[in-house]
Amino acid sequence: MIRIFTIHHKLEWISYVQKAAEYDFYHTWHYHTLETGGAPILVVYQEHDDFIGIPLLRRTIPGSEFFDLSCVYGYTGPFSNKKIEELDESLMGNFKRAFLQFLSDEKYVSVFIRMHPFFKQQLLLKEFGGVHENGLTVVIDLSLSIEAQRERYRQSTMDAVKHARKRGFVIKDEKHREAVAVFVNIYQETMKRVGASDYYLFNEDYFVRILNTNEYDARLLTVYDGDEAICSTIVTFTNGIIQAHLLGTRAEYLHHSPSKFLADEISIIGRSAGMRYYNLGGGLGFKEDALFKWKLGFTDLCLPYKSWRYVANPCAYQELLAKKNIDKNSDIDFFPLYRYV
Repeated sequence: MIRIFTIHHKLEWISYVQKAAEYDFYHTWHYHTLETGGAPILVVYQEHDDFIGIPLLRRTIPGSEFFDLSCVYGYTGPFSNKKIEELDESLMGNFKRAFLQFLSDEKYVSVFIRMHPFFKQQLLLKEFGGVHENGLTVVIDLSLSIEAQRERYRQSTMDAVKHARKRGFVIKDEKHREAVAVFVNIYQETMKRVGASDYYLFNEDYFVRILNTNEYDARLLTVYDGDEAICSTIVTFTNGIIQAHLLGTRAEYLHHSPSKFLADEISIIGRSAGMRYYNLGGGLGFKEDALFKWKLGFTDLCLPYKSWRYVANPCAYQELLAKKNIDKNSDIDFFPLYRYV
């Protein structure tokens, strides 16, 4: 049976996530309360004690009677009380039938999910079709000793870490309002410098809220050169995984590469917190660009990053494309294509 929980069902949402065998902070109720791009829902299929849950964003499709489903910024996808690879075939089959019926009944045209690179969610979603290979995400393995980890660094990366220590750069772990204001200043400067879209220009309240929760461990870590804050990041520690969520560096300090020093220090902090992996993420749009190559300066360990791009109502999907004069055979890498601007 499919059950739908909204953001108003706080206790139920939290309960299902906490019972999951694998989840990240992106799945949590609190993180979904920050979302403004759609109405958060948690779809749960349950048989006795076993369940499959998927957090999603319900969105209206302007000018139509239809809706679609997307996900929050980050890696979400389905979770369960068992690892996906341990789920019974009959449970997965019953989930598929129930979820397809739900999509039909509620007039959903498509579903888009950024899948989690550490969980085998494709074993469940491949039965629907629409699993898309996006690229790679770069991961530091914290089960290695710090010495073995650093042996994998590119020489320029190791030189930058040593340079930062020689200059006396230090890391501060702070969450007070003044520290958040400093982070916002550095982060927004960085986003404007790289030409990021308005989607990434979160306001100060967003950062205060993302840091203040007991559903996951979020930290604001800032590099200081004396009294000057020069580089800052928000990272999360959840179930053995560190996620490099957001990062900024002051332009005048770019040549000192404080972000490399910061990443090295986070790997040390992560070990002391019992973390297993530090996910640095991929390139812009998960392309193998300069950002991706920068991250490869720490490690050659990469995991495949996939998305789920499922068309639930092909006829409605084609009609929506036709309304916007978009060729259905277009090679534009965007989904759903009828929302492409």
